[in-house]
Amino acid sequence: MKNLLEAENVVKVFGQFKALDNVSIQVPKESIFGLLGPNGAGKTTLLRIINQITLPDSGLVLFNGKKLEPNDVHHIGYLPEERGLYKRMKVGEQAMYLAQLKGLSKTEAKKRINYWFDKFEIGAWWNKKVEELSKGMAQKLQFIITVLHEPKLLIFDEPFSGFDPINANLIKDEILNLKEKGATIIFSTHRMESVEELCEHIALLDKANKVLEGKLVDIKKQFKTNTYEVGLSIKNKSKLLKDLKARFVITPANFKSLEDDLKLNIKLQSNESSTDLIKYLNSKADINHYLEVIPSVSDIFIQAVNQNE
Repeated sequence: MKNLLEAENVVKVFGQFKALDNVSIQVPKESIFGLLGPNGAGKTTLLRIINQITLPDSGLVLFNGKKLEPNDVHHIGYLPEERGLYKRMKVGEQAMYLAQLKGLSKTEAKKRINYWFDKFEIGAWWNKKVEELSKGMAQKLQFIITVLHEPKLLIFDEPFSGFDPINANLIKDEILNLKEKGATIIFSTHRMESVEELCEHIALLDKANKVLEGKLVDIKKQFKTNTYEVGLSIKNKSKLLKDLKARFVITPANFKSLEDDLKLNIKLQSNESSTDLIKYLNSKADINHYLEVIPSVSDIFIQAVNQNE
């Protein structure tokens, strides 16, 4: 079985509003899967269905090849965007309580909590109330509670919210470590740079529908435009620019350079290769900068959503 989780034709309606319209996704085992989309696209509704907080009106969710059952909650860890800690409860007491709700014995819960508290250097928080913690400190606590029971599936909804860059990097490293130890991770965020760093597969929802899904590298290939970013050094820039416009589709480029370059994006036709372009440019000028333009996740997000209008 390649996929840990599959949603098949999931539909969810709230009154006159359709939150999900026959949405299907496949989350491969031991992968980091990015669930993306603009606000109101249906991401949170789908995550709540996977966590059995709400049920689909139709469709099916499979976990490890079988229909998702209530007991599967013990194999899922969910960090929602809207955090849910008991503010007046002590940190250690709350961690113990929630760990035991996930099926850990008191002894095992204490052992794992001590491990994570030591790792995050927060042992001194044990007898503090949650309301005494900063937002970032409370986020750390909720992250620990989410992963304590070592679930097969981890779902992180905006996991870096409230963190400074140092602690965001700490959480990012822990997410990668959990994946290396065999966890499957669904990662929902509006921070596209985090998707670039972490995700191997993505799905994009928009207006209750799935717009695209697949390996991130394959999606980038699908959206690339055979365009190259170049920096050219030549005395007569206007003459070169005229020659290039006669042969290629060109637009201005913006990148940092140590030279007084002519900076351009050059788009090739399908029958032209990068080698052809380099040969032509070498015959005209000195090439100081040459780079294929690979679409970012942000570029793909914007283009796919605009195409769905």
